[in-house]
Amino acid sequence: MCCRYILVVCIVFFQTCLLCGQEIAVKTNVLYDATSSISAGMEVKFSSRITLDVSGSYNPWNFSDYKKIKHWMIQPEFRYWPRASFSGHFVGIHGLFSQFNVGNISLLGLEGIRHQGFLYGGGISYGYHWALSPVFRLEFSLGAGYAYLDYEIIETRPCGPSLGRGTKHYIGPTRAGITLIFILK
Repeated sequence: MCCRYILVVCIVFFQTCLLCGQEIAVKTNVLYDATSSISAGMEVKFSSRITLDVSGSYNPWNFSDYKKIKHWMIQPEFRYWPRASFSGHFVGIHGLFSQFNVGNISLLGLEGIRHQGFLYGGGISYGYHWALSPVFRLEFSLGAGYAYLDYEIIETRPCGPSLGRGTKHYIGPTRAGITLIFILK
């Protein structure tokens, strides 16, 4: 139900932008793609120096030994460009919302358990945007901020029992990207 709602909102948003004759960028974050997550985004120019980027990622895969980094995430961001939209440096204010199911990954301290829950947060970011051609672009960005995690701790095995609930306040990196972009006009 939630995925359908997000799809309808994205379609209406995209159509509205086309009717207004705005400049639109379609993008994918290769850092997320490298972690087996599917990423996609859209950025719309509102003025000569303000844009709205709405990016997301999705990872539906289960790996061997009950390892998983399943999630879906949405990250809207308002960006200010000192020179001109889609050109050079930018700073942004972003939010993030995610539902996750991560487990049995010793690097994260989750050996034998998994965390399943929600993440809410936001932060500030900085990035740089290069024009490779009139329609293809490359962008590097990094953001930091705050996130609140609310999750259930579950034993990692089929139908494993709940081991309790947990919450966490996180301050640190909240956004990172090496993004390939296609500009629509």
